[in-house]
Amino acid sequence: MRTYLLLIGISLMVLSCKKDKEIDDAILNLEVDVKVERFDRKFAEAKPKDLASLKANYPFMFSNRFPDEFWINRLTDTLQVELNTETKKAFPDLNEEEEDITLFYKHLKYKFPETKIPRVITATSSVDYRNKVIVTDTIVLISIDTYLGENHFFYEGIQNYIKSTMKPEQMVVDLSNAYAEKYIFQPKRKTLLDEMVYYGKQLYFNDVMIPFKTDAQKIGYTEAQYDWAKVNEPNVWKYFVERELLYSTDAKLPNQFINPAPFSKFYLEEVDADSPGMIGRYIGWQIVKSYMENNDTSLEKLLETDAETIFNASRYKPQL
Repeated sequence: MRTYLLLIGISLMVLSCKKDKEIDDAILNLEVDVKVERFDRKFAEAKPKDLASLKANYPFMFSNRFPDEFWINRLTDTLQVELNTETKKAFPDLNEEEEDITLFYKHLKYKFPETKIPRVITATSSVDYRNKVIVTDTIVLISIDTYLGENHFFYEGIQNYIKSTMKPEQMVVDLSNAYAEKYIFQPKRKTLLDEMVYYGKQLYFNDVMIPFKTDAQKIGYTEAQYDWAKVNEPNVWKYFVERELLYSTDAKLPNQFINPAPFSKFYLEEVDADSPGMIGRYIGWQIVKSYMENNDTSLEKLLETDAETIFNASRYKPQL
C-alpha cells in the first residue's frame, strides 16, 4: 500500500513539473494571493448560532429579502443537506482546483498588471448550471455543485452535452470564459462571422490564460469531438463559404453553429450525427489564431478589434 501511494505521489509530482515547465518563469514567480473560500462547507457545518457570523463575513450570500428564519430552516433542508453531503464527497478539498485557479490569476496578472485578485468563494446553487461562475471586480462565486462529475445522479435529466462539462477540470475553464467576457469589446454581433470571432477571441483568451488545459477542455469538447473538428475543419469552412453564411444575419445560425448543443446543424444526415455542437466557435478560434500568427499585435488589441478586420487580416484558409 505504501509503495502504491508513493507511486501516486511521484506521478502527481511529474504532472505538476510538466505543467510548470510549460509556463514561463516570469509568470510562475508572480505573487498572487489566491485562497478559495469554502462557503459551501461553512454553511453545511453551521448551526443556527453561527448564522450572524456567517452573514457578517459573507453578507452578499444572504439576500435581505429573506428573514433569518429562512436561512436557519435551510440549514436542515433535505435537499440542501444532500447537496452538502455530495459536494463534500466530490470535493473533500480543492487543492488541485485551487492550483489551477492560482495559475489562471498569475497569467491574468501578467497580461493585465492592474488586475485586482478577488475573493474566490464556492457555494452550492441547487445545480444552477447556467450560472456556474459569476465574476465581479471583488468577488468570484463558483457553484461547486455544478462540477460533481457528468455521471452524478444530481444531473439526471440534464442533456448530455451540458453534463459533459460539469466536472472538476472545467472549473477553471469556466472562470477563464467569464473573465474573457469582461475583457472582450465587441458590441456588434450581427453576422455569423461576428459570433464566430467573438468566441474565437474567448478561446484564444483561454489559450493565453490557461495553457495548462487541453484544447478540448478549453472549448468544452471531448477529445473525440475535438478530433472531429480538426479533421473536418476544411469541409466546415467550405460549407460556410459556399452557402455565403459568413455575413448572413439569419437569426437561426447561432443555434445551428454557435450555441451549446448536442451537435451542429448542417442538415446533412451523415454529418450532423457525428459533429460536435459549437463548431462555429471552433472555426472562429482558428481564424483568431491565424490572425495572431500573421500580425504583430497584442492580446489587448485583439480583444477590441472588430471581427471583419480580424478576418481580413487573418489569412485564414484551411486546406482540404
